Amino acid sequence: MSAGRFAPSPSGDLHVGNLRTGLLAWLFARSTARRFLVRIEDLDRVREGSEQRQLDDLRGIGLDWDGPIVRQSERRDLYEDAIATLTAAERTFPCFCTRREVLEAPSAPHLPPGAYPGTCRDLSTAEQARRSRVRPPALRLRSDPGTWSVDDELHGTFTGGLDDVVLRRGDGVPAYNLAVVVDDAAQGIDQVVRADDLLSSAPRQAHLAHLLGHPPPRYAHVPLALSAEGKRLAKRDGAITLRQLAVAGLDPLRLITDSLGLPAAAPADLLEPFDPTCLPREPWTFVPPR
Repeated sequence: MSAGRFAPSPSGDLHVGNLRTGLLAWLFARSTARRFLVRIEDLDRVREGSEQRQLDDLRGIGLDWDGPIVRQSERRDLYEDAIATLTAAERTFPCFCTRREVLEAPSAPHLPPGAYPGTCRDLSTAEQARRSRVRPPALRLRSDPGTWSVDDELHGTFTGGLDDVVLRRGDGVPAYNLAVVVDDAAQGIDQVVRADDLLSSAPRQAHLAHLLGHPPPRYAHVPLALSAEGKRLAKRDGAITLRQLAVAGLDPLRLITDSLGLPAAAPADLLEPFDPTCLPREPWTFVPPR
């Protein structure tokens, strides 16, 4: 059975922009008779207590989900199996570049700034061994050259350049681009709703899914929530969590529905009038209460 999902990282409390995306993911899934799943992406930063507070906040705005919570930290065998499959197909190579070296290297014309330029793609075995004595390598995908296209509910067909994404970091931790593709396929997720700052990642992920034999999901990249300064909303921007807004006497769900042009109602009552074509296409600027 097909599904949509919301997949937060437990690095802190959800802010109103995260909750807005969570509500949209729930509405997209439930309005299309999909299951709605919650996955905790905890391979990287984890702040104690964040996961439970995040789940409480999702319930606090009226969201529910199907089945147990899935945590990426409990699924590393799946990621290693995918890496083994790609390695057997000669689709991986070790990379010794630092993040700074990648950012400072010139990229191919079809790739965005900061994309991997292929520095370590064709190192000899001897050179790989020499560099391994200096720094443990990351493992990268040997991707196809060129571009890849995805279908998006709000952006239509989106085409992006492919580069050699990291599959496993130098510290041995599976990388986001691999984990998200493996998890979505394993969980039957065929609808991904997330903020549109991740739109440029979708072609890379869809290409990786193709190489692993999985159909790509249908995407819906929704506009970001921005601070008053026009930057992506972050915890440092002030009173933006569910609890902070409640203390200020504000209804977080009402703020979110107003920002989307939806009626002031519980999520279950929004399903019938929900129409993705009527969603705003511009970012929402949130000014926190003083």
